[in-house]
Amino acid sequence: MSITIKKTKKHIVSLKDLSPEEIIEIINRGVSYINREVPLGSQLKGKVIGIYFTKTSTRTRTSFSTAALRLGAQIVTYGPNDLQLNTGESVSDTMNVLSRMLDGLVARTASDPEVIRTFANQDRMAVINAMTSDEHPTQALADLTTMKHYFGELPGLEIIYLGEGNNTAVALALAIAKIPNMKISFFTPPNYGIDPLALNYAKELGEKINTVINEYSDLKYLPNHADIVYTTRWQTTGTQKLDSNWRKSFEPFTVNQELMDKYSEAIFMHDLPAHIGDEVEESVINGTKSIVFNQAENKMHSAKAVLEWCMQ
Repeated sequence: MSITIKKTKKHIVSLKDLSPEEIIEIINRGVSYINREVPLGSQLKGKVIGIYFTKTSTRTRTSFSTAALRLGAQIVTYGPNDLQLNTGESVSDTMNVLSRMLDGLVARTASDPEVIRTFANQDRMAVINAMTSDEHPTQALADLTTMKHYFGELPGLEIIYLGEGNNTAVALALAIAKIPNMKISFFTPPNYGIDPLALNYAKELGEKINTVINEYSDLKYLPNHADIVYTTRWQTTGTQKLDSNWRKSFEPFTVNQELMDKYSEAIFMHDLPAHIGDEVEESVINGTKSIVFNQAENKMHSAKAVLEWCMQ
């Protein structure tokens, strides 16, 4: 049975829970942090933020840890074996304890989203989903922040996404569905597409504001224009492919130089880590059109905006 999150505390568990105005507010604030328009040090002064990651992370963990410290908070870090959850304590009991000691919790489980929802089922501690098996909301917020900073505006942008319909793809679809006049075309290998319920939800929501969200498994439907070409690594954190020959299905979806030449005005984005030679060629990720390392840095600035929004 799905758990209903109390609304008396601000959480970011799923982008479905945020209004278009809230998403735009976070994105705009993130851009302000990128532009260094906001003095640092006082926003979270006196706050204590828990950083709980059960799976590997370079960018997300570092971005939220650094963001919290730069905004004046202190952090407490937990690895996969540090909490009594590892010895059988219930998620509910853990939540009841942590929420009485922490002001916020940034958690990556890369597994069942109900764990994060249980953490958020209280009104003392803000909870931020740093990735579950179904959605990576803070990645999408950071990506849209990068797009807004680079292009100046989000409406009118056209994006091509190539690769697995993973939690990053779901988050992008859910976020873009709330921004008017955008277009994203997902190209995913057969049997590795976006969760149909999430995709249909995003498509129907987008239609109301003239935003187009489509998914294809055949590259013959590639559009004639794109502002952004986006990919992710083929092996999503915390998951395994059941088909031992899965690479054969993925190979046509590599972002190579020929594809980038087709979209001569487009930039290249990747949520990292990258496996060069799989989802992207070396000449692309290290080429002049790539902004992947600015994109990675901007996760820290977006994390500042997310933390500040949740802790207001």
